[in-house]
Amino acid sequence: MPIPEDVTGDEIDKDVRQELQSLPKGLAEDVAKNLVMVARLIDEDPEGAYGYSKVALRLASRVAAVREAAGFAAYANQKYSEALAEFRAARRMTGNVDLWPVMADCERGLGRPEKALDMAGAPDVHKLDKAGQVEMRLVAAGARRDMGQLDAAIVTLQSPELASSSVQPWTARLRYAYADALLAADRTGEAREWFAKAVEADRDGSTDASDRLAELDGVEFVDALVEDEDEDQVEDESGDEVEGLSEETSDEVEVEIEDDVEDEDDDDFEDDADVEDKADAEGDAKKD
Repeated sequence: MPIPEDVTGDEIDKDVRQELQSLPKGLAEDVAKNLVMVARLIDEDPEGAYGYSKVALRLASRVAAVREAAGFAAYANQKYSEALAEFRAARRMTGNVDLWPVMADCERGLGRPEKALDMAGAPDVHKLDKAGQVEMRLVAAGARRDMGQLDAAIVTLQSPELASSSVQPWTARLRYAYADALLAADRTGEAREWFAKAVEADRDGSTDASDRLAELDGVEFVDALVEDEDEDQVEDESGDEVEGLSEETSDEVEVEIEDDVEDEDDDDFEDDADVEDKADAEGDAKKD
């Protein structure tokens, strides 16, 4: 797959670069460039990212960072079985537990929420950092909802991290998930409160909490750009009815208009003649 000229491979993280040092220099550069493309495209073009991840995987399947990148690219394309296999491979290579929550979410994607809950209760969870533990809580709550256990999902999300007033990278997503679960349980007033709190914490727009809050408040947004486009389209269509006519068609229209005018003149002339004939007849009658 083509690599843009502005991609050098030096954009990758320092830790990944160290992993690639086990490869020949030229090969390491090629792998690095493909990994950069995976990271660049994974949010906006998951399919493209997946394609680059497969190239990197073909070049260096024994590098943990490559297996991890391939896992995330597959995960972004909802290829959960493939993603889980890549994450497991990366974990075997490094012994790192950071991928535990996303591995559990892959189990959810495969329709195995019970397995995800088993992973949420595993000892590995205690080895996760705070962000990882919050992520695991989100996955566990999602698994509860998958199983129809809505109240249990709400309780799962009730944690010190949720109650904290400090804003962390995970705060907006945690509050959003809690608000969404409350709304699903028809606890609309509480849901509105937590959507509002999610908006306060969502500094980078990672959720659509503001839209959900507006929807609960009955606010309907109108896209001004769409309105302008509609008005332009109406004007264009109106203009096309006249300006869009071919020269031949225009001539035909002019002829028809002239014919109509002539017909109207003839009708007027006939009407005048009828009036004159009638007047003459009435005059003759009086003479008689």
